[in-house]
Amino acid sequence: MRHHNMAFPGDAASLEKAMEENHALYPHKVFDVKRTLEDGDLVAVHSLVRLRKDEPGFAAVHLFRFEGDLIAEMWDVGQAVPADSPDGNGMF
Repeated sequence: MRHHNMAFPGDAASLEKAMEENHALYPHKVFDVKRTLEDGDLVAVHSLVRLRKDEPGFAAVHLFRFEGDLIAEMWDVGQAVPADSPDGNGMF
């Protein structure tokens, strides 16, 4: 599996290590899946992620490419939930 997160090397072992470190820093993180989409071998997951319960968090989109039953590739993008927005519809 390879990933495209620019914060660390693109191999599966580096991703696993980063996820373990993130969990150690934020053991009460909330990952709230809002919607998922599938198109052939691609799956997108749109989520609200809160590292701490008392913060607004950020919207995340994870894109996965599958080979059979295994994730072959992953991309992720995120955007902070603004404290105040003129939009009025919210991020979700």
